[in-house]
Amino acid sequence: MENVKTKNKFRQFGKLVLWVLLVQFILINISASLYGYKLTHFYKNNGLKKSVSSRNIFTKTWKLFTGPKYVKSPITEIPQFAFETVKLNTRDHIHIEAWYSRVDSAKGTVILFHGISANKSNMLSEAYELRWLGYNVMLIDLRAHGNSGGNYTTAGFKESEEVKLAYDYASQIGNKNIFLYGVSMGAVIIMKAISDYNIQPAGIILEMPFASLHDHLKARARTLGFPEEPFGLLVTFWVGLERGFNGFKHNTCLYAEKVNCPVLMQWGALDNYVQRGEIESVYQHIPSQKKKLVIYEHASHESLLNNEPKKWRKEVSDFLQL
Repeated sequence: MENVKTKNKFRQFGKLVLWVLLVQFILINISASLYGYKLTHFYKNNGLKKSVSSRNIFTKTWKLFTGPKYVKSPITEIPQFAFETVKLNTRDHIHIEAWYSRVDSAKGTVILFHGISANKSNMLSEAYELRWLGYNVMLIDLRAHGNSGGNYTTAGFKESEEVKLAYDYASQIGNKNIFLYGVSMGAVIIMKAISDYNIQPAGIILEMPFASLHDHLKARARTLGFPEEPFGLLVTFWVGLERGFNGFKHNTCLYAEKVNCPVLMQWGALDNYVQRGEIESVYQHIPSQKKKLVIYEHASHESLLNNEPKKWRKEVSDFLQL
C-alpha cells in the first residue's frame, strides 16, 4: 500500500509540474505577443496618458508583462533650404510623405531613409552636407513615422516598398545618378528593395544595419534589461504573425547577396544595438567588388556625422566621387 501511495504522490507532483510549465509557457507567449504588438505599433501623442509613478508592485509587474508603448515620432525641424513636399502611396494605400530639394548643376540625387522610431527630420544634418557636396536630396518618412500614414512598422520587411516608390519618383522626374542612404532599419530596407525589386542605384551608403529581425529583437531585449532569449525568439515569431510575414526570414544577410552596386558601410564600435558580428556578416554577404567598411571607434548607435564629422565627410565624399 505504501508503494502505491508513493507512486500516486509522484504522479500528482509530476502533473503539478507539467501544469506549472504549461501556465508559464502560455504566460510567456502572451507577454511576447503583447511586446511584439507594442514594439511595432506607434501611438499618437494624444493617445497616451502620462506615465504615473507607482510603488504598487502589481502595477509595475503588469507594465513589465505587457511592455511599453511607443509614440509616433513627430517632425521636429523643417529644412532651411528650398524644398517641395512629395506624396507617394503604397499598394495598401498608405500615404508616404517626402521632402525633395534640388541644387544647381546637381551631380546626382541622394535619397535618405531613417531608422525605426525616427523620421525624415532626423536626417537633415546629412542632407545639408550632401547638398553642399552638390547633390539633390530626397528625405522619406517611412510608414507610421513622421507625417506618413499608418500606425505600425514591420521593422523593414514591407518598408522596402517605400524605397522603390522613392527611387521610381526620382527616376521619373529625370534624375540619373541616384544614390540611396539608409541608417539602421533604413539601411536594411535599401538592401531588401534591391533584392525585391531589382532596382539599380549608382551606389548605396549603409549605416548600422541589423543582420536580422531576430538579432534586432535580441538587441531590444538587452536595452529593456531582459535576457536575449527566449525574448528574441518568441517576439520574432509574434511580430511576424501579427504583421503578416515570417519574422525568421527577415534576414539582411540574404538581401545583401543581391547587392552588386558600390557600397559604403559604416558602423560605430560602441553600438549596443548592432554588434560587430552582425555588421561583418552583412558586409561579407555583399558580392559587390566595390565595397568598403568604415568603423567609427567612438560612436554608438547614433548619427556618425555628428559623432565624427571630419571622418564622415571624407568617407562619404570619396565614395560619391567613385
